[in-house]
Amino acid sequence: MDNQQKLDGVQYAKMIKAGTENLRAHAKDINDLNVFPIPDGDTGDNMLMTIVGGADAVGSGSESLSDTVRKNADGMLLSARGNSGVILSQFFEGIAAGFEGVETAGSAEIIKALQCGVEHAYNAVMVPTEGTILTVMRSATESLEEEHHDDPEKVLDTFIEEAKKTLEKTPDMLPVLKKAGVVDSGGAGLIYIMEGMLKGLRGEEIGEYVPEKRSGEAEINVDLFTEDSVLEFGYCTELLVRLQRIKTDVESFEVRTITDYLSTIGDSVVAVKNGSVVKIHVHTMTPHKVLEFCQQYGEFLKLKIENMSLQHNNKDLPAPEKEEMLPHSDFGVVAVCSGEGIKELFCDTCEGVVIVDGGQSMNPSAEDMLAAYKKVNADTVFVFPNNSNIILTARQAAAMCKECDVRVIESKTVGDGYAALSMLDTGSGDADLMEEELKEAMSGSLTAEISKSVRDTEDTNAGEYIGFVGKDILVSHPSRYEAVCITVDKLGFENYDICLLIVGKDACEDEAQEIERYINSKYRGKEVYIINGKQEIYDYILILE
Repeated sequence: MDNQQKLDGVQYAKMIKAGTENLRAHAKDINDLNVFPIPDGDTGDNMLMTIVGGADAVGSGSESLSDTVRKNADGMLLSARGNSGVILSQFFEGIAAGFEGVETAGSAEIIKALQCGVEHAYNAVMVPTEGTILTVMRSATESLEEEHHDDPEKVLDTFIEEAKKTLEKTPDMLPVLKKAGVVDSGGAGLIYIMEGMLKGLRGEEIGEYVPEKRSGEAEINVDLFTEDSVLEFGYCTELLVRLQRIKTDVESFEVRTITDYLSTIGDSVVAVKNGSVVKIHVHTMTPHKVLEFCQQYGEFLKLKIENMSLQHNNKDLPAPEKEEMLPHSDFGVVAVCSGEGIKELFCDTCEGVVIVDGGQSMNPSAEDMLAAYKKVNADTVFVFPNNSNIILTARQAAAMCKECDVRVIESKTVGDGYAALSMLDTGSGDADLMEEELKEAMSGSLTAEISKSVRDTEDTNAGEYIGFVGKDILVSHPSRYEAVCITVDKLGFENYDICLLIVGKDACEDEAQEIERYINSKYRGKEVYIINGKQEIYDYILILE
């Protein structure tokens, strides 16, 4: 690249796609940097799905760097999942803010944008932890201030070089990394992205970028809707609209203008405004009316209209579900969980709760969370992420939600969420008081989990069953039954009255009943309830109250 040449939007789009492809090639390597020895490594997947949202959004880019970078950031914000994905999306959101109004950029503008990216990323985390992706991006950016760079390629080259040096130091900053014998996975993912972006800037081939096929998407047999078919299910209509100043007041435009109308011609209506871009989803028999109405306010960036009758008639695809909003209420609940039995437990505990499918190794995106906040249709929404790796995503979606007051209750396990939700009382009508009561209810419970170790560590051998609370391993044993019983004995069981024994997909009812008999014989007077949770990863979850 010529030293005098400036970075424009078309080049940036190529860089993002090259960065995405380089990360895709190494996503499994990043997953394998998992610190905790259970099969839940998903940092690489989360970062990949996050940046794919941005790469899909930029298209081929435009001459304006500012416009292209903004599209990329908007796409990443909606696609962000997991702590690493949220931090990554905020880094690129900051870069977009740094390039605001910039048509083309030289080295000085690029460094300024990277600095802005680091600031946004740090602000996304309430208590930043050094030795993570945050440290890697900060140290790499600070290194750019030490000498003058007049070549954008040299800027990225220097960034990557310093990032690699910092990544190697992360085990010395975080004892948990040193104990596991790995470097920070998020920092490693960032380096793969930046290396790909540098190759894209240089025009090097990394492989053709192919837009990600969405979950559940498959080839559709058009012969399933013939000349004699009758349209029964309508069209799934999705679009990205860029609001235009010549058509409307962009800053004050309210998405309710769109949702109110779309609700009269369809259902499953979701509309999210992010800056001047509105993302819309609706099931309707008349998609042309959707397009005609929305074009009053802007122009289309992306369109997708699918005949849902094809999907319904294809046995390899799930039938379309109507995601209609619940009746309006003052207070509503959104809970993230997986396993049919656990979902039923939450639904039985609170009437009208909206479930977001997700958990360890399957973190929902910010867009998934936004759709749930919309569906619950309440003035105040209490959200239970039930996983420490989903809290940031829930918060990011809450910040993007304008329709209601979203309160994220930082439940880190399904036990936390269940304990809080079982004590929910809306009688006071005071959201602040209710939030405090929910947090207090969580403090009176304890959750332990049983899973199989996938590698040798100081505390366990690969293939053994481990019992743990949070990240503290209490026991490692070849027998799953013995691992559960020893875990029970180490929990201070005598201090609790109730135990929910949630049985995972790979466990069995007979063994669960043996565990129940063990608890009853050793801790008389305690109530034990066996629930067939059908969850992945965790053979058993013990919730004590």
